[in-house]
Amino acid sequence: MFSASYSDRFDEHQRQRAAQKRPRATWKRGLRAGSETVRLGYYLEERTPSPAPEALSDVDSESGPSTSRASTPSLPRSATADTNRATGREETAPSKRASHGGLRVYIRNLQIVLPGFSLFSQPPSGPRRSRRMAVKTHLFVSLWFAISIPVIFWDAGYCFMRPRSMVGGDLHWIWKPYALYQEVDYIYGVKALQEGDGFPNAQSLLNVVENFMNIGYLYLAHVKGSPFATLLGFASAVMTLSKTTLYWLQEYYCGGCSVGHNTLYNLIVLWVIPNGLWLLVPSFIIWRLGKDINSALYVAERASRKEASGKKH
Repeated sequence: MFSASYSDRFDEHQRQRAAQKRPRATWKRGLRAGSETVRLGYYLEERTPSPAPEALSDVDSESGPSTSRASTPSLPRSATADTNRATGREETAPSKRASHGGLRVYIRNLQIVLPGFSLFSQPPSGPRRSRRMAVKTHLFVSLWFAISIPVIFWDAGYCFMRPRSMVGGDLHWIWKPYALYQEVDYIYGVKALQEGDGFPNAQSLLNVVENFMNIGYLYLAHVKGSPFATLLGFASAVMTLSKTTLYWLQEYYCGGCSVGHNTLYNLIVLWVIPNGLWLLVPSFIIWRLGKDINSALYVAERASRKEASGKKH
């Protein structure tokens, strides 16, 4: 149990602590000097509370009108602030022991510098090395992409607009050559439509995605001059080759279920040669653009090693 005297002292201590006026601090803004780059900084500066009227009257009565309080020599405030800013440490005044035995800490000139923000900073000296490489274009690659774009849109439109795009449909006049091809490849014919085969529309949707990649390559390569064009063209060619290979493998594993009814001549002229182009040309594009990517990576790696060795020395 607490004694009555201890309880009274505790209450008195709480009242004294609540009545005390702690020193207040205010934020101030200034320019940091003493460095090559002048930065805008914010400082937390203590505002020393004014002494109580009773303390002033006691001092005046003791010293008299003809005497003044002695002042201890101290460093200028600006010199102290500069030293603290250079060292990056907080300045604390000597701890004063309060009447209740506690410690009071004064925080002076706490500087916070915004990182990377410089109001009067100058650009770095010396030429800045540009790592951007010019895109390397190939006439054959660009021609293939430019010619295949309308062809792919036309083919995808036929699949999406079935049966209106087929023979007898009101839009068949747009796709008249497919009157022959739908009899050569049943994937494009009435059989696949009646059976609800989803492969034609699925591959047509991928064709549209591939087509936008081709458009992106032409724009980045010939308009923007971006090195990313090579990577985009390479990815589009890989997509075309993979999709066409799947198309051929499906016919192989189903025993020619869609084209096995053709004569050898019709099969070669109307199916193998047209679809074979979508195997050969993308393969060449992959080889050509793959070499460009490999060369760019080799140059970048050599430059990185050279830069790393220069930093070590």
